Amino acid sequence: MRRTLRIAGTLTALAGAALIAWAVLVWQWQDPFTGAYNRWEQRQLAQSFDQRSAEAHIPAAAASAPSGSRVALAARRWRAATGVGDPVARIRIPRLGLNAVVVNGTDDDSLKRGPGRYLGSHLPGEHELVYIAGHRTTYGAPFSRIDSLRKGDRIVLELPYATFTYRVSASRVVAASDVSVLRSRHRDELVLQACHPRFFATHRWLTYAVPA
Repeated sequence: MRRTLRIAGTLTALAGAALIAWAVLVWQWQDPFTGAYNRWEQRQLAQSFDQRSAEAHIPAAAASAPSGSRVALAARRWRAATGVGDPVARIRIPRLGLNAVVVNGTDDDSLKRGPGRYLGSHLPGEHELVYIAGHRTTYGAPFSRIDSLRKGDRIVLELPYATFTYRVSASRVVAASDVSVLRSRHRDELVLQACHPRFFATHRWLTYAVPA
């Protein structure tokens, strides 16, 4: 009986140590298994995005419209032509060392592939809210260090019809149930969202950015 208890105690201690080691691994270097899956998905998305971008064009009907109107029309056209889970943009955030393809949608499957655009929001050029969510600990964890972004930091969104540069303007934490943050304030605004704190989903970290 004592030998059995010693073995059980040893196995329990080893399991606890392994769990702690895994938590530290994910905290510092992200989940390697879901990360590998995300890297493969990002390669596929990059190829698809490049192909779609090469085939995209501003509607001829908008050729005589003012520049801003042409961009808005192109943005609406691109948004309408992009399905759930499709690549919609490329995001670059120098401070985070992030260069990733953004997928269209924030459902579980879409966010496993990369940062996702909330379908109820808009695209750059439409002069409305652009809302992008991403993981912090798994599937590449594109927004793992979102809380390190500082006012003035640059965020670039590349789309087939134009490239947009934003500057971080503010950040805040809200409850996960607060859906008011998803409503557009009818002005050019980019919001990045991630769970907060890491490993929990009780709150959301929001980083706000405005056109540079």
